[in-house]
Amino acid sequence: MSQPSRAERRRNARGGATPPPAKRDPMMPIYIGFAAIIVLIFAGFGISNFISNRSHAQAVAFDYATPTPGPQPTSKPTQLRDPVPQPIGKPIFGLPTPNPQKGILSDSPAGGHGQPVDGIPCATSEAVAVHVHSHLAILVNGATLQVPPYIGIALQPTSPTGSCLYWIHTHDASGVIHVEAGDPSAPNGGPYTLGMFFDIWGQPLARTQIGPFRGNVIAFVNGQPYNGNLAAIPLRSHQRVVLEVGRSVIPPPTYLLPKGD
Repeated sequence: MSQPSRAERRRNARGGATPPPAKRDPMMPIYIGFAAIIVLIFAGFGISNFISNRSHAQAVAFDYATPTPGPQPTSKPTQLRDPVPQPIGKPIFGLPTPNPQKGILSDSPAGGHGQPVDGIPCATSEAVAVHVHSHLAILVNGATLQVPPYIGIALQPTSPTGSCLYWIHTHDASGVIHVEAGDPSAPNGGPYTLGMFFDIWGQPLARTQIGPFRGNVIAFVNGQPYNGNLAAIPLRSHQRVVLEVGRSVIPPPTYLLPKGD
């Protein structure tokens, strides 16, 4: 009987023969693929939750500019009528009286004349993705002034793009602001705002000046005092904004837009 070799004796001393190498599980790539899919699913949920929370935070911030409507007004509200609401206030802004047939427009030289304003285009037809009406009233030392018609409507030859209208504009002197936009969100994100309307108009909007009128500015939104940034007030359906320069009228006037308008 042959004697074990020196190598065999060393293996026996270590505890036996060297085990054969383990076979690779053929299902391992599938397991790794499933694990990767699960990781991607959880990552997707995390990203979706982040976006949702950010959108909610933005909504809360926008709602700050939209106080909850107060109780019934103590003074009789002015009911705006369709199809053409009556003019509101004295025709002081935009003299001479704007008239699109005569090519007289409300937008100041600093306002919109066909070029994009705050990313908002001047389109050749009304957009329909969003169509809401807000109301703006401007008072100077207690006297109501007209918000001119045809703000945001550009006509030839003043417009480099031909006749067009901005997604935010007015049709008459009632103070009704039309938001007829091609996208639910403004081009730079968030809601369409009063600041965008004034930028298209080309008039100043600040706590010390509204248009050409200077003085302390008091603001009301939906009948409630508003102390935030005037330019950030969103233009939502039936949003009611009152800006008072100088002497304030309390309670502020209230305007009711037609139901479903």
